Amino acid sequence: MIHKLADCQAIIPESTRVWQFCVILPNARIGENCNICSHCMIENDVQIGNNVTIKNGVQLWDGMTIEDDVLIGANVTFTNDKYPRSKQPFDLLPITIKKGASIGAGSVVLGRVTIGEKAMIGVGSVVTHDVPAGELWYGNPARFVRKIEI
Repeated sequence: MIHKLADCQAIIPESTRVWQFCVILPNARIGENCNICSHCMIENDVQIGNNVTIKNGVQLWDGMTIEDDVLIGANVTFTNDKYPRSKQPFDLLPITIKKGASIGAGSVVLGRVTIGEKAMIGVGSVVTHDVPAGELWYGNPARFVRKIEI
């Protein structure tokens, strides 16, 4: 289902839902049974696995890989440029979110970060380093809190 008010230029599986006011560029790859909530932007060089939920107000920039069963909370911000300047070339910093990970609403994830399998990021965290699988991190900057059941 693609909402009539979405600008979806990519090929989307029938089992995936794209809600109003989303923009998805033509080369983005999106898996089965995803839910992309309203006001999202997905650039060309983005790969999204199956069963992914992307809540409202999330932008996914070039260089991102999101594996299966990931939850990205509302208004999570990703960055792919360490030294941004208007209309200047930049060094793309990829981001990888591994299978089953969850990122709490309002978090910020810097470029060149990998969030491990089934890791959890607490609401409002700023993730500046890789997060290992099966760990809960939160804060600014986000830090290890405890291991979680996987």
